[in-house]
Amino acid sequence: MARIESRVRDLVGSDADMRAAVETVLERADDGEVEWADVRDELTSGQWGRLIEKGILVDGDEGFRLADAAETRAGLEDDTSDSGGSSSSSSADTDTGDSSWSKYDKGAAVVTVGLFLGYSVAEVRNVIGGVMDVALGPLADMLPFYAVVMVLALATGLYSTLLQANLMDMEKMGMYQERMKDIQQRQKDAKERGDDAALEKIQEEQMEAMGDQMGMFKEQFRPMVWIMFLTIPVFLWMYWAIGVGGGSDPHIVTENIVLPLVGSVEWKQGVIGPMQAWIVWYFLCSMGFTQIIRKSLNIDMSPSAS
Repeated sequence: MARIESRVRDLVGSDADMRAAVETVLERADDGEVEWADVRDELTSGQWGRLIEKGILVDGDEGFRLADAAETRAGLEDDTSDSGGSSSSSSADTDTGDSSWSKYDKGAAVVTVGLFLGYSVAEVRNVIGGVMDVALGPLADMLPFYAVVMVLALATGLYSTLLQANLMDMEKMGMYQERMKDIQQRQKDAKERGDDAALEKIQEEQMEAMGDQMGMFKEQFRPMVWIMFLTIPVFLWMYWAIGVGGGSDPHIVTENIVLPLVGSVEWKQGVIGPMQAWIVWYFLCSMGFTQIIRKSLNIDMSPSAS
């Protein structure tokens, strides 16, 4: 059975309301494309999201178009021979899209785990600090250390924002959220009217959606691997430069920093509980620069469904 046809059968078989949704989209997409505004009065956002998620609707020039109109129509036709295998094909036909990590993602994750050793093993920290000092040493010679930390916070905030914006599909995450809200609302309605049959189907759909959310969690963690891959060496250089860690000697000359509400403190002095001045200053700079970068580049990290 063709892939799109199988997906349509699966949707219609697991939720009777999806038949009307697919028929509506078929009717409205006769001219080529269909937008959410064209069908919002007849479809829920959850139904619209599921059609996109399953690949029945794909991106068009201005809106969305049917991946294959003929197969979609065929999927609406009654076919009892496939009814027994519809549930088994559900998981096979789920479009995981970019949720699977590439070999580069996995390689970055392995290296990142190794970099964590630098926080506790002085030898690893010294090696990474020395290598990073080739690039950052001249910067520390030109600027006071507080300015060096500001530059590093700006750089890490910039690439962190860009990595999240490019590796995380906010629209897809928004569709998953809308789908879960729709399932919860239908589950609540079914409980109120005492419809046990509908409630059982909705619970099965909920379990399937939870499996999809695990894939989205994996997708959300993907940019974090690359952010840590690039940021941990920067942190280890700061450790190495000011001599953080038992028995570690500083490798650069630093002056005290004046922090708001605290006053003049040494870089390794605890200012918020055990948090030392250097990391507090870094986080203050990083949070401020990250907000400015997001506003300047008009990057919204909130999940949204179209």
